Amino acid sequence: MAWDEWEQAKARAQQDAAMRLNQVAPESGSGSGDGDLVVHDNVLGALGNLAYDLRQHFSTASDHARQNTFDASVQLFNDGLDMGSALTELHDAWNTKAGTLKEACAHISNHLDYTRAEHAKDTVKIATDMRAVGGDELSVSRINDYYK
Repeated sequence: MAWDEWEQAKARAQQDAAMRLNQVAPESGSGSGDGDLVVHDNVLGALGNLAYDLRQHFSTASDHARQNTFDASVQLFNDGLDMGSALTELHDAWNTKAGTLKEACAHISNHLDYTRAEHAKDTVKIATDMRAVGGDELSVSRINDYYK
């Protein structure tokens, strides 16, 4: 690209950016486009369960050959082969990485459980506060009046 072409491309980019000032580029794909964060309790629960199941299955699968690998590395090392110490290093590295992945899955699952519980508490608090303000069950449905 020649220098003049580069300068022209920069000028076009600046014009495009200036024209989009004070607005958001349209979203692609599905969605309401109103920008609100929507949380569905059943989706959070399903994701939390998937993370928990992944942790359980990976824990079982990753531990399957752990002891045999360690035993083989000790035997190779005792036989005077350098491969024994290399296999021990591989064994230790695998255990570290597997532990990190299991902890990450547990963290995700726990965080989603916590999020669901906090969201439920917030929902109850909002409903209770709205009832206290309006004095009846129907005042919860009047929440839109506060936005007008």
